[in-house]
Amino acid sequence: MAKPEGGVKYITDNRKARHDYFIHETFEAGIALTGTEVKSLRQGKVNLKDSFCRIENGELLLVGMHISPYEQGNRFNHDPLRTRKLLMHKYEILKLFGKIREKGYTLIPLNLYFKKGRVKVTVALASGKKLYDKRQALAEKEAKRDIERRMKDRR
Repeated sequence: MAKPEGGVKYITDNRKARHDYFIHETFEAGIALTGTEVKSLRQGKVNLKDSFCRIENGELLLVGMHISPYEQGNRFNHDPLRTRKLLMHKYEILKLFGKIREKGYTLIPLNLYFKKGRVKVTVALASGKKLYDKRQALAEKEAKRDIERRMKDRR
C-alpha cells in the first residue's frame, strides 16, 4: 500500500521477514523516538531482525527493535530494546486490529527510512511460512540463479 517515494534515505531492511513470512499488505507509520535514538539511526546502528508489532489499548507498538546507544549520549542515552510507539491514524490501527484477530495475521516491520527528515517504518500485514514454503522459495531462487548463470555463459 504505502511505498516510499523521492527524498527517501533508507536506514535498514528486515531481510529475514521476507524469508519467514508471506507479505499481504504494507502500511507506512511514523515512530516516536528520543534524540539519541535518531542520532544512532543516522549512523545506521539499528537491528529489526526479531522485532514485531503489537496493538495494546488502541496503540500500535514496535517491540524488539534494537537501536544501539549513541556514543556521545552520556546520561541522556536510551534503552536499546525499549518498546516504541508507532504513529498511525486510529481507523488504520482498528482495521489492522480486526485483520489480526480474524485471520491469524501478524504485524512485522519491513524497513526503516528517513522521509522529509522524519523516521518512518513500513509495517506489513503478514502470515507465517511453513518450512516447505521456505524450501520452495529457496529452490526457486537457486533455479533462477542457475538460469542466469547459464545465460551468461551462452554469450
